[in-house]
Amino acid sequence: MSGALRSPPPAVHNIFIDGAAGTTGLEIAERLAGRSEFALITLDDTMRKDAKARRDALNAADIAILCLPDDAAREAVDLLDPASKTRIIDASSAHRTTTGWCYGFPELVGPERVANALRVSNPGCYPTGFLALVAPLVRAGLLPADWPYTVNAVSGYSGGGKASIKRFNSARAPAFRAYAYDLAHKHLDEMKIHAGLDHPVIFAPAVVPAYRGMLAEVPLHLGAMAGEVTVEGLRAALREFYDGSAVVTVHDGSPCEELLLEIHAAPSDALELFVFGNKGGWHARLVARLDNLGKGASGAAVQNLNLMCGLPETSGLQLGVAQ
Repeated sequence: MSGALRSPPPAVHNIFIDGAAGTTGLEIAERLAGRSEFALITLDDTMRKDAKARRDALNAADIAILCLPDDAAREAVDLLDPASKTRIIDASSAHRTTTGWCYGFPELVGPERVANALRVSNPGCYPTGFLALVAPLVRAGLLPADWPYTVNAVSGYSGGGKASIKRFNSARAPAFRAYAYDLAHKHLDEMKIHAGLDHPVIFAPAVVPAYRGMLAEVPLHLGAMAGEVTVEGLRAALREFYDGSAVVTVHDGSPCEELLLEIHAAPSDALELFVFGNKGGWHARLVARLDNLGKGASGAAVQNLNLMCGLPETSGLQLGVAQ
């Protein structure tokens, strides 16, 4: 109709993925493909490691997503001009416990904090599962902050990047790879700090011959804890904490014979939580199932990007859960 008011076109956000050729960067680009809200700044292969080209791209972006090793991520931040308005999402572990950075787990820190942040550090894949289970229960006073927690976890081999992918696709691919037997890992501080714990956890990670997927499990001896901690109470508290979330599902207490990671699983940005207990209620197993490349990496980055751009939080996410 002539003279009718028209809404302005949606804002286009310029995005630069630094490290776009890596596993995480490629998956982020796939999730952004075809979305009219974003324009990707790209460098050809000959310029990806050129400092000047990266500096120009970083400073031209509204938001830069760093899919880099830790040292390179710190370097990327240093390449920003002092007056730069570029906001950062760092998918590395370089800034996950750094003062002044927002920990990019919207369900734990609040979506508003992520939306308004200048610097956002994506959680690690293993810590995502552990923290999703433990942090809300510690905050609620149902689990003690001074308990000696253990997290046993398995991941698909894509979590180790190109070297791991090559190893598991070789003729001598391992059936199971357990590691971190020195009891030192870069995730330890992240899990302790963001769960509000007094002690570091004992972290027992392993890799299985599935491309993607992850299970993180926290066994608990409820009978040795002070107070009346019950499996039902833990599950109810998690349900209340994640009530209304489109990303996190807290399953009921139906009997479960097994939880699976499928060798050829489709990408998923969902996070599933389970609380299992024995008949007497003395023992519990808290379990998180997620895609290490989804909510554990690329999906989390896109979720944070949506929030930072004022877009619906789940736009472009794949949120089907395994059955």
